[in-house]
Amino acid sequence: MDSYSQVVDTRVLRIVDANANRSLEGLRVIEDYLRFVLDDPHLTESCKQLRHNLADRLSVIPASQRFMARDIAGDVGRDITTEQEQKRPLTESVVAASFQRVKQALRCLEEYFKTLNAPNTPQLEALRYEVYSLEKSVGITFHSHQRLSGAHLYVLMDGGENEQQLISLTQQLISAGVDMIQLRDKKLEDASLLERARLIRNLTAGSSTLFFVNDRPDIARLSRADGVHLGQSDMCLHDARQIVGAEGLIGKSTHSLEQALQAVGDGANYIGVGPVFPSTTKNFTTFPGLALLRSVALKIRLPVFAIGGIDQNNLPQVLGTGCSRVAVSGAVLHSDDPDRMTKALQLQLQS
Repeated sequence: MDSYSQVVDTRVLRIVDANANRSLEGLRVIEDYLRFVLDDPHLTESCKQLRHNLADRLSVIPASQRFMARDIAGDVGRDITTEQEQKRPLTESVVAASFQRVKQALRCLEEYFKTLNAPNTPQLEALRYEVYSLEKSVGITFHSHQRLSGAHLYVLMDGGENEQQLISLTQQLISAGVDMIQLRDKKLEDASLLERARLIRNLTAGSSTLFFVNDRPDIARLSRADGVHLGQSDMCLHDARQIVGAEGLIGKSTHSLEQALQAVGDGANYIGVGPVFPSTTKNFTTFPGLALLRSVALKIRLPVFAIGGIDQNNLPQVLGTGCSRVAVSGAVLHSDDPDRMTKALQLQLQS
């Protein structure tokens, strides 16, 4: 990187030095949380890269100039603190405070770099927006783990031949302890689909079973579902978020590691990964399989559900990849006893 040569006001250099230290220290605190607490390789790598990029941008002002301008003994703010700064009840409180510190420090650097006519001011602004994006991904990952902490079995079902059949099956699934139910029906007209969605919502309300609608954020919103699940060819996640709101959960189907990483950046609350095996309810031409599941499990800590042809016999193979959540349909719905099969799958997942 080209060095920056200009006689600079020592007072401005002190501001730059203080905020350079503040931002780099804050990113290190965040990185350690992502590495040791959240245990998320992807977000840890993103934070580390951001920290190195910032150090690179800051090197345009020689460290020797910063060091000679540094006046620790004469810093009037050194001993100024607030009671709130001394309290961090949770590790998440540490991370939240560090994100605020980094963002504020980057803004100071950006503004004072302008007074120096120094290069890299636009790059500092871009880095600030990268911090915003990282903060979003970290926050959503943490929030999603809280909302889906006990969710491991996800059952996908259609609207049934009639309402009574739908009610009976839904009640069985709830009673058996299914964690999540998704209404996935490509044949019903909108009015009937909404009616079926509202039936499932009424049945799941007050239970521990979450309810999702496939493909249709509008139906999810109108039925007051817990969320919506999107495929790769469906509405983009940003637009779906405008419909289901900040509290609605959004899942995303992914068929490659790149798509899974993109879903994390886009703000998905969970991802479906597959198809793992041939399915009895949906046709696929390619099967990323267990190898993709293993890659995603090693890279991402956002809740991940394996999907595609999973049943009681091949579930151990899925669990062997490090993925402990599954979405099923035929394994339960085509079983002679959905209640018994649901409990059997839950037992395998829990053990």
